[in-house]
Amino acid sequence: MPTPKPFLPHGGSYKNLLVYQKAECIYDVTYYFAHKYLEKGDRTIDQMVQAARSGKQNIAEGAAAGNTSKETEIKLTNVAKASLQELLVDYEDYIRVRGLEQWQPDDPRLAQAKRACATHNDSAYYRKAITERSDETIANIAITLIHQTDWMLNKLIEKLEIKFVESGGMREQMTKARKDYRGY
Repeated sequence: MPTPKPFLPHGGSYKNLLVYQKAECIYDVTYYFAHKYLEKGDRTIDQMVQAARSGKQNIAEGAAAGNTSKETEIKLTNVAKASLQELLVDYEDYIRVRGLEQWQPDDPRLAQAKRACATHNDSAYYRKAITERSDETIANIAITLIHQTDWMLNKLIEKLEIKFVESGGMREQMTKARKDYRGY
């Protein structure tokens, strides 16, 4: 009898995913922002930090679950996306209710933020840079990061869906491995 072939995929570390790195940057920026600019005791602090954390953690958990369940990976990746959308609304609310300016597409500051956020995936870069920025600027940087990460999550979900359609789920892989092993 032939030796059975492994059927579980061997994925890389979630820490190598650019989308995870971006989400970690969002978390670090949000943690700093919420504790610096929101009043102590404001429930929004916990809500913003938790939404940022959920975005990051669900990417990690989804990637880990993907070895045995593409369905779970897709669902958790979508939860990460939803958490970051919740956080986006919090930043937009912060800007609006304080009469600050949310940068518009024709604003050169937004163009600069887009370039910087597209280039930097290391949270240490943001932790250093934000200490020298205003609340308006930090909120707009966070919004930019969230939009870029949302785009990346959309692409990841599309890729996961295609992979599922092409390869099937865990049960299908197990059945295929058993049939291949038995030779029929």
